[in-house]
Amino acid sequence: MTAMKLRTLIAAIAGWAALISSAGACTTFCFERNGSVVFGKNYDFGIGYGMLVVNKRGVAKASRIEPPDRPAHWTSRYGSVTFNQFGREFPSGGMNESGLVVELMWLDASQYPPPDSRPAVGVLEWIQYQLDQFATAAEVVANADRVRIASRTPLHYLVADPSGGCASVEFLEGKLVVHAGPSLPVRALTNDTYGSSLAFLRERDRSGARDLPTGSGSLERFVRAAVLVRALERDGNAGIAGNGPAVTDAFRVLESAASPSRTQWSIAYDLKNLRIHFRTRANPKVRSVALASFDLSCRAPVRTTDVDGGLVFGDYSSRANRALIEKSYRGVDFLRETPAAELDAAAAYPDTTACVR
Repeated sequence: MTAMKLRTLIAAIAGWAALISSAGACTTFCFERNGSVVFGKNYDFGIGYGMLVVNKRGVAKASRIEPPDRPAHWTSRYGSVTFNQFGREFPSGGMNESGLVVELMWLDASQYPPPDSRPAVGVLEWIQYQLDQFATAAEVVANADRVRIASRTPLHYLVADPSGGCASVEFLEGKLVVHAGPSLPVRALTNDTYGSSLAFLRERDRSGARDLPTGSGSLERFVRAAVLVRALERDGNAGIAGNGPAVTDAFRVLESAASPSRTQWSIAYDLKNLRIHFRTRANPKVRSVALASFDLSCRAPVRTTDVDGGLVFGDYSSRANRALIEKSYRGVDFLRETPAAELDAAAAYPDTTACVR
């Protein structure tokens, strides 16, 4: 596929995306090209407000878990920048200072392991735990059994690092299921299991289909992301001037999978340069954050900013954290009736962490 044909294909798919129904959902992928490693994420959800949080290294934490579950205890080895809707320490995704990226997607089939002797973390805490502790996707996979997720919210995850290492992490029928290396031939994930998504793609390839599926379903979005990522990795001259060729093309792939009414955030992580490029539904201008611009030592104040704003970071405010939690929980149907006392506890959780070095 020539660079011109690839541009035409991307433009056509972006047009199709504008016609699909509003029932879209999250899409993630990772690709390498011309020395760059880029991770793309569309966050499709009913609400779009949130904050960027600069998380610090050297912070002692214990997970916010209710008895009889036993909380996990750890000290952050790495600082990170995360996207948070449900309060500080409960991110939906982000990147740490080693270039590790962890992102979530909804997966109805998820079933976490039953209670056992392992310490437990929440389904969003799991993301912060990985970003705090590990530098590579391989480390995440090697340590994935150390803690257990205690939650009813069904998610799965895609993780990647600057070497190009990538893994899908799922919990199916109560067991950890990981795809990495040869078992992850396509570095993408949507809202079906990786196994069923790959089977759908291979069946399409065997059929000799030339046209890409245009629907908003998870499997259709997986195929579009997979085909475009494969094309990008083959065609080194496919870049388009902008934030950088690979980052710009990542946004084009994200456009192909976007839902006009559900995609709240589109994020392109530049893993080697430790930069995060993103736009939101409320603010479509692409903005960029460099991890090198922050003091990530735990003795410096935690900094935050509104995801829809102009990237003016200020000191973390417990009052603003509580207000965001209230707004987010009340804006989601299945969380709307959460008691105020539980929201208070979630808002107070960051106060239980402590700088230890």
